[in-house]
Amino acid sequence: MLRRDGSYTDLEAKILDLALVIHAEHGGGNNSSFTTHVVTSSGTDTYSAIAAALGSLKGPKHGGANIKVCHMMDNILENVKDWKDDDEISAYLQKILHGEVFDKSGLIYGIGHAIYSVSDPRAEVFKSFVESLSVEKGRHDEYELYASIERLAPKLINGERRMYKGVSANVDFYSGFVYRMLGLPEELFTPLFAMARISGWSAHRIEELVNGGKIIRPAYMAVADRREYVSMNDR
Repeated sequence: MLRRDGSYTDLEAKILDLALVIHAEHGGGNNSSFTTHVVTSSGTDTYSAIAAALGSLKGPKHGGANIKVCHMMDNILENVKDWKDDDEISAYLQKILHGEVFDKSGLIYGIGHAIYSVSDPRAEVFKSFVESLSVEKGRHDEYELYASIERLAPKLINGERRMYKGVSANVDFYSGFVYRMLGLPEELFTPLFAMARISGWSAHRIEELVNGGKIIRPAYMAVADRREYVSMNDR
């Protein structure tokens, strides 16, 4: 529908296929795959389990990360005049970290991951193909800005905050840039993620069914200090 003539380059086809493969699953664990395990353990059907996983992926902290990166980069592209000046880039990233610009969240999107610290292997595999596509699309200068931010941001974050592990770029840092170079609308970014991840969810569902374990349920432990009961009239 987006290219009615069906024209695409070998590199475009390869990098989209690669994006689907590396988004299918990853060894660090993720919210939607865990959701699949929990819901499957109740004994429900496949459609319900996948619908629950989709509900998880719909959350912007899970499925919308690459869109956030794109919007952040739009802001950086607009405000950083010299894309090759490390000092200017670093100064603007500092403002983002301090919550002074962009969405004022204090986050540099696409940098850091809950599990991967030294590096995100998916991002490492993806990156070389991203650079090749940027050359093909005449957007290599923009790619170099991405690469500079990937290099500078971890140092700035480590200098600003107490870190107990390393921080590096994750796969979402580059995937939105790739989708834009392919001419895909933002509305398709998360559905593409879902298309890829369904294979991973299916594997997790099969694992849960084969194991035939008990229903997964949380264990709660009260951590607040005990208090005397106060009657409604005295509250």
